[in-house]
Amino acid sequence: MRRRVVRHAPVTVTVAVVLAVLTAGASAPPTQPQAPDPPVKEPVAAGHGGAVASVDADASAVGIEVLRRGGNAVDAAVATAAALGVTEPYSAGIGGGGYFVYYDAKQRRVHTVDGRETAPRSADATLFQENGKPIPFEEGVTSGLSVGTPGTPATWDTALAAWGSRPLAQLLKPAERLARNGFVVDETFRSQTRANEARFRDFPASAELFLPGGRLPEPGSVMKNPDLARTYAEIGRKGTGVLYRGAVARDIVDTVRAPKVREGATRVVRPGDLTRRDLASYETVRRYPTRVSYRGLDVYGMAPSSSGGTSVGEALNILEGTDLSGLSESKYLHRFIEASRIAFADRGRWVGDPAFEDVPVRGLLSQRYADTRACLIRDDAVLTSPLAPGDPRAPRPCASGDRAAPTTYEGENTTHLTVADKWGNVVAYTLTIESTGGSGITVPGRGFLLNNELTDFSFAPADPAVHDPNLPGPGKRPRSSMSPTIVLDDRARPVLALGSPGGATIITTALQTLTGVVDRGMPLADAIAAPRASQRNQPTTELEPGLWNSPLRAELQALGHAFRQNPEIGAATGVQRLPDGRWLAAAEKVRRGGGSAMVVRPSGAP
Repeated sequence: MRRRVVRHAPVTVTVAVVLAVLTAGASAPPTQPQAPDPPVKEPVAAGHGGAVASVDADASAVGIEVLRRGGNAVDAAVATAAALGVTEPYSAGIGGGGYFVYYDAKQRRVHTVDGRETAPRSADATLFQENGKPIPFEEGVTSGLSVGTPGTPATWDTALAAWGSRPLAQLLKPAERLARNGFVVDETFRSQTRANEARFRDFPASAELFLPGGRLPEPGSVMKNPDLARTYAEIGRKGTGVLYRGAVARDIVDTVRAPKVREGATRVVRPGDLTRRDLASYETVRRYPTRVSYRGLDVYGMAPSSSGGTSVGEALNILEGTDLSGLSESKYLHRFIEASRIAFADRGRWVGDPAFEDVPVRGLLSQRYADTRACLIRDDAVLTSPLAPGDPRAPRPCASGDRAAPTTYEGENTTHLTVADKWGNVVAYTLTIESTGGSGITVPGRGFLLNNELTDFSFAPADPAVHDPNLPGPGKRPRSSMSPTIVLDDRARPVLALGSPGGATIITTALQTLTGVVDRGMPLADAIAAPRASQRNQPTTELEPGLWNSPLRAELQALGHAFRQNPEIGAATGVQRLPDGRWLAAAEKVRRGGGSAMVVRPSGAP
């Protein structure tokens, strides 16, 4: 697979055009500032001129304003992502990384950028071990050990240099203003803060920022982040090189190597070994996307270091031989669950950072290999997890290769945005700081949380007898499940683009949403809202309440399935090209407080 490495270089912008996107709130006493009126949050919209879907109305409005003022989909995606760093700071930001998938309407080609975080050069397979044993997972999360070199700012540089039409400084202005003036706190933000309260209190910079006055922020109050506003302004003036080789880089390294913990805290907070050399040498990678043909459509995704493209693609190939449209709901779910189980068994054995592992991408995505795995699925029985992987290098019908190994844990937060413009360009962009709240460590004076992305590595092999391609290594990218996906028709025109947060559940969310639209004939908004199941080569399949409380659960249990309940799986967004040429944007109706779908010029019913 061709790898185009993009070295990060500083960008200095001499002309900055300020986008008048957000309205500043009225002055009020500092303890309870008056809330500005937030944009209206709607989960679905249709019209012309382009579309944006994200989890947050402020961020979607920023992207729409960029499109309205002549920017393209890449410009809007970067501006939206910067705004999400303000309003979704526990899920994304310049302290993290992600994957950027772009459809170029002029070339009718899909391109991707791997902006995944990297481990320090000093890391080895024992990064999360002490005395030969893995440290507790939570101690790994809340530590300097978990912090990888951020890739998000370099991703913005790479995407804008290749396909953008606006300078980064201009695109950061709306987010800078949003951070300075503040956004309205909702119940989701408060609940996420509450879940992190104990961690945040142990880090003075995090407590000062996210627990104003020492208290949880109240819904309806305004959350401001002047430090982040200043950081965005500095990046705008000096380019993102300041984060990789300048003053911000110095502050990141100092924070990772000596986290500032409050006096009297009893939490074990291990330092990390990230260096300024690690940041200065960071590179994004332009990779070929993954591609499979499904029902006459071409489905493009993110190649390794993400496992999203290979796993979604393999599962689709496994399902290709079954007419899912004609099945009952329970039989459809059975097939979907089993295909997911098989894809995760293969993912665990074969997928890791291709700079360190020989990942058989072509074999994993071949229809021939999928057919040898699909024959494991029976209509009257359920496969047992952990299921052993197959061997895509030498496929044999219904045969397994190595011993089975259980799926290792992966955190369940991230954010996703989807954008289309009036020229037909499309972006599916998933970005993250890993767990909700990342490492819990805020860079003092800079206003952003550091990622805990390195905990996506295996702390130790799940089975010492089975090769694990996802152990830590020097400069290695941890395996991801992020699955930004773009679907084209037989004339290489966009049909659909989508993605979701949710850790390893991202893969099953993307797969279930895709098959819901393509096979089950569901409108995109309904496919996103449908109750979800997630099987990841584990003994039990997770079900959201809508399926847990459904008669379908009993039907599937009678077949042999075992379940556990998950209150919420993912938070997808997507855009779709309608037959009449309009764009439809869709987001969650309920999950994570509901998402925000907007179009430049609304027209007609969605």
